[in-house]
Amino acid sequence: MSLRAIDIHAHFVPDLYLRLIETEGEARGVRLRPGPDGPLILVGPVPIGPISAHYHDLALQLKAMDAQGVTVHALSLMPPMVYWADGALGIRLAALVNDAMAEAARLHPDRFVFLATLPMQDPEAAVSEVDRAVTQLGCRGIYLGTNVRGKELTDPSFLPVFERIYALKVPVFLHPLNVIGAERLTNHYLHNLLGNPFDTAVAAANLIFSGLLDRFPKLNICLPHAGGALPYLIGRLNHGWKVRQECRALKKPPSSYLRRFTYDTISHAPESLNYLIKLVGADRVMLGSDYCFDMGYERPVEVITRLKGLRRADRAKILGGNAARLLRLG
Repeated sequence: MSLRAIDIHAHFVPDLYLRLIETEGEARGVRLRPGPDGPLILVGPVPIGPISAHYHDLALQLKAMDAQGVTVHALSLMPPMVYWADGALGIRLAALVNDAMAEAARLHPDRFVFLATLPMQDPEAAVSEVDRAVTQLGCRGIYLGTNVRGKELTDPSFLPVFERIYALKVPVFLHPLNVIGAERLTNHYLHNLLGNPFDTAVAAANLIFSGLLDRFPKLNICLPHAGGALPYLIGRLNHGWKVRQECRALKKPPSSYLRRFTYDTISHAPESLNYLIKLVGADRVMLGSDYCFDMGYERPVEVITRLKGLRRADRAKILGGNAARLLRLG
């Protein structure tokens, strides 16, 4: 492989995380259900999983990466993350996840980096875990849900967390969680097909309209699934900014913030991906696979190498150059 490929969206689920759900989750409304392909996590109306060995067996993950032509995985947890857990359990879950990912990066420093999970339901503890994950464990970014138990990331209670993230100069990677309108999306897997990209757009729109991006002008936030619905609704946001008083706190149109975000490549349509690249620039788009969900890419590198009309220099940026810069990889 002539170009180094860095996958910004790759899931890792430590076995200890599953064990703690098994022993302490049921009292908090979360439990595991055994299945032939691995356990399912039961939380809310739709099961999550199955969680096969590929999610926590590093040897299997490395084998899959080699088959895909991927050099580096930026490891992150998967839903339901840790926000469902109250008090000390949420703090323990976040810590053990980060410790396990740090160990994976220690064992295979050329293949794995990680994005730290935070117990955002306890903002004070989240600030402490940011410090620990960045300064002691060597994480390369922070992994946040698009909301915390239905509370927007722009809620004032989370401001100290963003202040610390900003001070430590690490990027944020968002992932849909507890998606809006889930009660109407139980059929046809729509909670994922539509709920995930729309919840990402809701989170991004709140980050824009709230002024948080202006408050932290160098904060980098990566939007998964090619930005969700945001790139395709940006004209509507711009129009609302022109005609609606509720949107006029901004001094410039929402579209001017599109390049404040970065985006992964998981669109499942070359036309959509080409549109995104044209809209925000190749320097804001990074390879992603959603490993190892069936809604991800089995051949993420080929998605980029086969994309028509992409210059070699831009292909190199998307495959790994942009992520290497963002994650501070040599």
